[in-house]
Amino acid sequence: MKKLYFCDKSCTFAAEMDILALIKSSGVRNFAKLLSANVVAQVIGLVVYPILTRIYAPEDFGLLNLFLSISGVLVILSTAEYYNAIVLPKEDNDARKIIQLCLCLMLLLVVITGVSVLFSNDIASLFNTPDLAKYYWLMPILVLASGGWNIVNYWYIRCGRYDKISAYQLSQSILSSGGKIGFGYAGVLTGGMIYSVVLAPIVALCTSLFGKIKMAGVRNTFCFQDILGVAKRYKNFPLYSLPRSFVNMLAGQLPVLLLTPYFGSQYVGWWSMALLLGFIPVNMVSRSIYQVLYQYTTERVNKQLAIGPYFRRFTWGVLLVGVPVFAALFCIMPWLTTLFLGDGWDMTSTYLRWMLPWLLSSILTASTGFLADIFMKQKVGFWFELFTAFLRVVGVVLGIVLADFSVAILCYSVGTAVAVTAQYIWLIGLVKRYDAQISVLNDGRADDNEN
Repeated sequence: MKKLYFCDKSCTFAAEMDILALIKSSGVRNFAKLLSANVVAQVIGLVVYPILTRIYAPEDFGLLNLFLSISGVLVILSTAEYYNAIVLPKEDNDARKIIQLCLCLMLLLVVITGVSVLFSNDIASLFNTPDLAKYYWLMPILVLASGGWNIVNYWYIRCGRYDKISAYQLSQSILSSGGKIGFGYAGVLTGGMIYSVVLAPIVALCTSLFGKIKMAGVRNTFCFQDILGVAKRYKNFPLYSLPRSFVNMLAGQLPVLLLTPYFGSQYVGWWSMALLLGFIPVNMVSRSIYQVLYQYTTERVNKQLAIGPYFRRFTWGVLLVGVPVFAALFCIMPWLTTLFLGDGWDMTSTYLRWMLPWLLSSILTASTGFLADIFMKQKVGFWFELFTAFLRVVGVVLGIVLADFSVAILCYSVGTAVAVTAQYIWLIGLVKRYDAQISVLNDGRADDNEN
């Protein structure tokens, strides 16, 4: 009996030590750090919307979303998606060469965007939104700030500087939210929110760059041949990741880009608010998981270690928590939206209900999308994006043909949910195939050791 008792105590002690080790692990700490910053940043951005919806009209939100849609497409083009490769090389010197490549590409795109300012009136007429011309001159500035942060952000991920990432997220959210309220009360209603979303990332990026970030050599060891070498080595990013991201961004903005000329900025404003409220909590979780899992998974793959158990726990965890939460949200969404936004935003509640399956599947896929880059399967990922874009285009065109904005959004949301779910099943398939290969490799090593 004493031995049995001793064994029980030992097992309990070992289990407690495993739990403590898990809690103290760098992955959990980094995730907690990023999630905390994300939660605070997103909550700050969220709590101001009851104020903003009582200052700005739906048309103002429509103009802001159109501006951000155009800038989002340009930011993706600015570095040809090479910034995603910063985390991958084993040597820091190669990562610095990728940074140099990204900076060259980004500056070129900023110059091109600056030239397009000369045609701002024509661009505004294309979208049937004359007010866009007044603020289009801010476009190259936002592209520079956002593209620059993408580069710096992935260097921080590589170096494990999650404190820097957290600082940027918090400062950017505070500045953007405070600026929107300040411009609104100052009477700058039409473009106040645009000024805020441009100024906030500039100041946040400059603040983030204070202190040592160990990027020495980015400027002093510039060599065109070395840069061309890393460009060729990671050519899958511009060949497949760039078209994939471009199609994803363009398809994601289809309701804004295509429906604004037909239905006006008021409907787009309701839809824009649904997107904002829907993806704030999704991004709150998925961005933190993505940044930590990307580095963690890359390290394990470089060491030829299994990754399947972690992704299985992640999948079941999201489903067990997400399904009941989203079911409850479906029931209380009309009441919650009216309480939060006030009167005049009923359609936003309807759109959010239709988006719920899409939002749940996005948590899974957005958190693990880096798997296509790690296993160099960007080409297949690109085909998934084309499939998603096809379903989205069908939904939007159907709404235009039937002259019904709600039909467009419903078909768009359902089609996206189907496509995103299919993409996640494929990503998990990549993990299973990798683990199977590692298992065979380890068995072969064991046999060699026995011999």
